[in-house]
Amino acid sequence: MKILVTGIAGFIGSHLAERLHKMGHEVIGLDNFSSYYDVNLKRENAHTLKALGVQTIERDLRVEHLVMALPVDLDYIFHCAAQPGIASSSTFEDYLSNNVITTHNLADFASQYLDLKLFVNIGTSSIYGIDVYCDEEQMAKPISNYGVTKLAAEQIVMSQSRLGNFPACSLRLYSVYGSRERPDKMFSQLIDCALNERSFPLFEGSLEHKRSFTHIRDIIDGIVSVMGKERQADGQVINLGTNKEYTTAQGIKAVEKLLDTEIKIIMKPARSGDQLRTKAVIDKAQRLLTYKPNVTLEEGVQEQIDWFKSKNAQN
Repeated sequence: MKILVTGIAGFIGSHLAERLHKMGHEVIGLDNFSSYYDVNLKRENAHTLKALGVQTIERDLRVEHLVMALPVDLDYIFHCAAQPGIASSSTFEDYLSNNVITTHNLADFASQYLDLKLFVNIGTSSIYGIDVYCDEEQMAKPISNYGVTKLAAEQIVMSQSRLGNFPACSLRLYSVYGSRERPDKMFSQLIDCALNERSFPLFEGSLEHKRSFTHIRDIIDGIVSVMGKERQADGQVINLGTNKEYTTAQGIKAVEKLLDTEIKIIMKPARSGDQLRTKAVIDKAQRLLTYKPNVTLEEGVQEQIDWFKSKNAQN
């Protein structure tokens, strides 16, 4: 199969492309190498993929006329590209252009030029709102510009399915972590702070926040499981994550235990848009996709620690 992965040089996109390549598919990547975080990290991911024979096209989805840059004989699109997180440095215009405009342009291209088996939108549990423990039928109540624009992006894609322009689904991911994770994410910072004796910035009130921390391997298992199940997946919004729940405090303790150290904490003011709880309800994924996440928190954090140490040793 010929597959396009957008945001291929990022955390989830690079892992997904690697898995699809190992499965024997022809993978083409697209990335604009945004400066939201260190571009060199994305260049390293793209270099790793290039060594496997995976092509990355440097292109900004906000620019139209995608037919000039992309092949028109694609079987699948996995749309990972987005403006992530709730960083204060990101403006509403950043979220609007990178999440909504990009998705509109890609969906427009797909509806005009492609005969897809499936368009897979990579969504987020941030769509649900502040206290998340629900199935996919729950009304979306996002509380951040990120959540609002990712919901809009999701609906752009799903509207194409409803119109019969191409089959599509949206996968809402829960608190993904693991090797290649963005440096601003929790476990990346915790591991860095533990190994380099730095203080970890903790937002007030977040110690009790609850998350379904889900390792990247379990997430990629879920994403690729839609292939061959296009009929079941078309028109569906599906949660992907572990159904186990951990507090931020438990996440910190896991890193401290595995590195046999105590991490120093520095308190920061609470962040607007931070969710209090996101516990994945994955009954639909289990039913439709036979989804079975099985990486424990300790196993997943150890994988990320090993990767972090290996990367540091190479630099």
